[in-house]
Amino acid sequence: LENLQPEIKELAQRLRYEVSVRGKQLGWSEKVARFHFAKNMRRIVSELYVRDNCHPFKATVLLWVQVPMWVCVSLALRNCSVGARGPAVQEQFSSGGALWFTDLTAPDSTWILPVSLGLVNLLVVEV
Repeated sequence: LENLQPEIKELAQRLRYEVSVRGKQLGWSEKVARFHFAKNMRRIVSELYVRDNCHPFKATVLLWVQVPMWVCVSLALRNCSVGARGPAVQEQFSSGGALWFTDLTAPDSTWILPVSLGLVNLLVVEV
């Protein structure tokens, strides 16, 4: 979207000039000229979005999917780790780890998992 801004500004100037010339030829009022400018500008910008495949909604789709998913997974893991799902699940978590973390209910004293998760998320955002 940012890369399209210079092109949109240039097209807006050209369209503004064309609408003013056409408006003077046909005797349009300022209100009618603004209406035609806005209508054609929306059409041109939509064509640019289609051409470059960069609709503004695509930028927010990840947010609307990822945030609720993150909240649900976090709450599910919290409920499982504190024993809200029953003692059998908590017992499995306390003995089901791997490598240096053998107890999934204990805090990570080495901070390896939180730091690595943060770095992976940063990498995903930057790429």
